[in-house]
Amino acid sequence: MVEYSPGYRADHWCSRGHVLLVLEGELITELADGTTHPLRAGMTYHVAEDAAPHRSRTATGARLFIVD
Repeated sequence: MVEYSPGYRADHWCSRGHVLLVLEGELITELADGTTHPLRAGMTYHVAEDAAPHRSRTATGARLFIVD
């Protein structure tokens, strides 16, 4: 379980693989190629190890379930 407070923005690109489920709030996942993907409560995201460097941000805060 991870909770991001309103205004959170990752300060680095992550290359690790993850599976995550947004439990509450909204998370924006940005890929190194510049694309962004908004994720709302009930949505999932999966990325393989070393497949797509990414970082996250949230304006409103978010509670996540993450499996690394």
